[in-house]
Amino acid sequence: MKNPIFKFLTTDRRAIFLLVGLAVVIPLLAPLGLPVDITKPARDFYESIEALEPTRGPLLLSMDYDPGTVPELNPMSIALLRHCFDKNIRVVVMTLLPGGPGLAEQVTTQISQEFNNTYGEDYVYLGYKVGTAAVMLSMGEDIHGTFPLDYYGTPVGELPMMQEIKTLADIPLIVTISGTAIIESWIAYAGARYHKTIAAGATAVMVPQFYPYLQTDQLVGLLGGLKGAAEYEELVHHPDFATVGMDVQSIVHFLIVLLVIFGNIGYFIQRRSKSKV
Repeated sequence: MKNPIFKFLTTDRRAIFLLVGLAVVIPLLAPLGLPVDITKPARDFYESIEALEPTRGPLLLSMDYDPGTVPELNPMSIALLRHCFDKNIRVVVMTLLPGGPGLAEQVTTQISQEFNNTYGEDYVYLGYKVGTAAVMLSMGEDIHGTFPLDYYGTPVGELPMMQEIKTLADIPLIVTISGTAIIESWIAYAGARYHKTIAAGATAVMVPQFYPYLQTDQLVGLLGGLKGAAEYEELVHHPDFATVGMDVQSIVHFLIVLLVIFGNIGYFIQRRSKSKV
């Protein structure tokens, strides 16, 4: 009788593709709710929002990403806006990437509608401005001069929420979510130049380069990739896309590990049996 391991080695690769496909689809259709461990950078990010008071200045959210990194970064922005609006924290939204305005507007509108927020009083969307460092430095001196009009063409000075917000000094916390080095620009210009408190969210491939800024307190919190977004969703008690995505990742990774183990076992058994012939 042929060893089952040998049969496994000759399995049609399409069967493997099918298994992986099922491992992706099943958790999407029936989320497993696997536990998500909360790391210190994610908890610090959450606590930095919790520490804000509705009566103080608004949070500045810079959604510095484009469609290429939406799966990892959009869940962070959504969870952050839900967290802020649930605590009645006002939010100023902007972007420094030319591919970001539509995405930022869509997410901001979607979450504001969930909470029945009023534009101009609970949140403002400034839109996109070209010139990363120049924009940051200019906002440190005069936000109204940097963004005379909001995304919709309304003079910023006419928006009730912005009448007391003149410079970055009036904003207690800046959150930048990006898959680029723009995070470092916020640290260098808004942080170092204007002594602003900054938290960040980054793609998984980028996040290792930002850990040194946590150690030097130049970042007060950091979300990394889909895992970081899932941690934040867990902290705000609102599981969504990232939490389901982590179910998918966990199951697929587990399946791949099993396939690698069985493949290697089969290879060594086969090699050993051939050496005895």
